[in-house]
Amino acid sequence: MKCEWCEEDGAKVISCTVYWELPDGSRAIEITETPGIYCKSCGMEYQTESTIIQLEDQLMIIDTKNLEKTITYTQLMAQPKLLKHNYFRF
Repeated sequence: MKCEWCEEDGAKVISCTVYWELPDGSRAIEITETPGIYCKSCGMEYQTESTIIQLEDQLMIIDTKNLEKTITYTQLMAQPKLLKHNYFRF
């Protein structure tokens, strides 16, 4: 797999921990076991655009008030939705 940052081959899919600010800006949460990419050439660890959109959309359409400080990616994506989809994404 080619790294999106250094464009070298050798990037691989990993599971990692990310920290995300809630849409209302009240706090950040730790999201563990998040799909990511790691490049051994440049050392960059990142999420694909698709994963970023999924995270941001999910956080916009769920009730974030009751989220713990730490949650797994799977648990976050399984949270009950208040809306069918993110109407704020154009």
